Amino acid sequence: MSKSCPLVTDSNITIAKLVPGGQGIGESPDGKKGFFWNVLPHEIVTEYQVTKSKSTYFEAIATRISNPSPHRIAPKDNCFLSTSPWQIMDYKYELIQKAEILKEIIKQANLDYNKVLGNQNINPVKTDGYDFYYRNKMEYALYWDNSTEKISLAFHNRGSHQKIPITSSSIERPEIYKSAVEIVSRLNERREEARKYQSLLLRCNQNGTVSGGLLENKKPHPDFANLTDTVLGRSYSYSPNGFFQINLPVYEMALNTIKKNILTHEVLDLYAGVGTIGLSVAEDKKLTLVESNKAAYTELTKNASTIASRQEIKSILANSEDCLSYISDSQTVIVDPPRAGCAKKLLEKLLEVKPHSIIYLSCNPVTQFRDLKILTKLYHIVNITPYNFFPRTPHLENLVILNISPDE
Repeated sequence: MSKSCPLVTDSNITIAKLVPGGQGIGESPDGKKGFFWNVLPHEIVTEYQVTKSKSTYFEAIATRISNPSPHRIAPKDNCFLSTSPWQIMDYKYELIQKAEILKEIIKQANLDYNKVLGNQNINPVKTDGYDFYYRNKMEYALYWDNSTEKISLAFHNRGSHQKIPITSSSIERPEIYKSAVEIVSRLNERREEARKYQSLLLRCNQNGTVSGGLLENKKPHPDFANLTDTVLGRSYSYSPNGFFQINLPVYEMALNTIKKNILTHEVLDLYAGVGTIGLSVAEDKKLTLVESNKAAYTELTKNASTIASRQEIKSILANSEDCLSYISDSQTVIVDPPRAGCAKKLLEKLLEVKPHSIIYLSCNPVTQFRDLKILTKLYHIVNITPYNFFPRTPHLENLVILNISPDE
C-alpha cells in the first residue's frame, strides 16, 4: 500500500453488511460512508488506511478490528487483498454472502422481488466445492528488488499502483504458479531487469499443459501456443491471451442447466466468444453464433468446423446488436454479454420479436438485472441460479432463464 494513504487510528466503525462490490459498508462519526476491505458484517473497524476519499464516501482497508466475526478465518495467502479478498471468511459463509448480495442487487434494480421471481426462489449458489487452485489463467506483475538485484513475481496492492512481491499464490492452478517461478528464475539467471516487461501471462488446460509467457513493454503481444480443453464432451481450441472461461468445472455446471432449458429447435448465441456455450448446449439444433472480436471469431469458426458436418451452424462476425434480423420468435436466444450488459436496441428487438426463451448468463448481475427489468415486461423468470466461478472473490456469475409470458 502506498505510504501516501492516510492511516486512521482512532476509529470505531461498525460494519453493517457486505455490498455488491465486495466491501463492507460502515459509517464514520462525521456521517461519511466507508467501504472497507478486510472486514466482515458486524465487525468493528478500529484502524484503517484510506485508499480513496470523496466528499460523501471513502474507501479503505481495515488494518485492525475488534469483535471479529465467528466466520473469520486466516487468509491462505499474504497477497489475498490483491487477488482474492474474500479469503478471510469460511467458504460456507462466502456462499451465503453471495446469495444475499444477489438479493440486494435485485432490490437496487427497483425490481418487484415477487414479480420477478413469481413462484420461483433464487437457487443456492452452485459450486463444485473447490475454493482454491481453480483459476486456469493468471497474469503476474514483475517486481525488481534493489537489495538483491533480482526479479520476483508480484501483484499490485489493492487501492494503489504499488507492486508487492509474492512467494506463494493459491487461487491459480499449481502448474501455472510453478511455471511462473521457473520463468522468473531464468530471468534472474540472465540478470534481466523487471522494467523490460509489462507482465507475465500464463494459462493451463485441464490436463495441466501451460502456455503463455512474458509480455514486453511497448511491443505487440506475442502469439502463444493454443491450448485445447473439453467442455461437455466437445473439444475447443483457444489462445492463452484470448477469452476462455476461468473455472471450467463450474462452467460445465452452468452449461448443463442451460442445455436442459433449451426447448426449441433453433438457437441464437449472441456474444458467443469462441463458441463454448452454443456449441456445447445446442447439439442437433439449428445454431447461429455471433461474435464481434476477430481473434475469438477465428477460434469460433475452427471450433464449429469440427462438428459442422453433423449440425447446421452459421457463424457471424459482427456486434450482437447489429444482428437483430437473425432473431426469430421460434428461437431460444442465449446472451452472455460483457460486464456492461446488453445494448438497449437488442433488448428492444427481443421484446418486439418475442423469441420463445431467453437464457441470460452474466458476469455482472448489476447490469443483468437492469436488463431484466426491461425484459420482464413480457417475459417471466423460470430459473435464477448463481454460480461461484470465482471463489474467494466477490465476483459471481448468474444464470437466468426466461420464457415468454403465456398471454403474449
